Amino acid sequence: LQLQASGGGAVQPGGSLRLSCTASGFIFSDYAIAFFREAPGKEREGVSCISSIPGQTYYPDSIKGRFTISRDNAKSTAYLQMNSLRPEDTAVYYCAARRFICTPTMKNSEYDHWGRGTLVTVSS
Repeated sequence: LQLQASGGGAVQPGGSLRLSCTASGFIFSDYAIAFFREAPGKEREGVSCISSIPGQTYYPDSIKGRFTISRDNAKSTAYLQMNSLRPEDTAVYYCAARRFICTPTMKNSEYDHWGRGTLVTVSS
């Protein structure tokens, strides 16, 4: 089972980026996919999750309204559209997977499979 996050880069405050999480080696449609981020000196935190159940998504309150997660099961890919980016969104972003449904608590330990991260830098 492999996951790979991509699409990071440098952007100015207020800008947008779309991250992708491409998966292989498992039945993608059976898994919930989450994006986490880890900023320098901070713990890794969950920023969104999409379940295998259509339409079931989770966001922490700090993210709601700015980020949107989606998935394309035919392409085994999940997407994180990030708008209105702020300097505090600067972090390495990872994607992770677990069977079927998201966990509202979005603890790292609840997700079984992880991919390499992609760096997002928000700076003027």
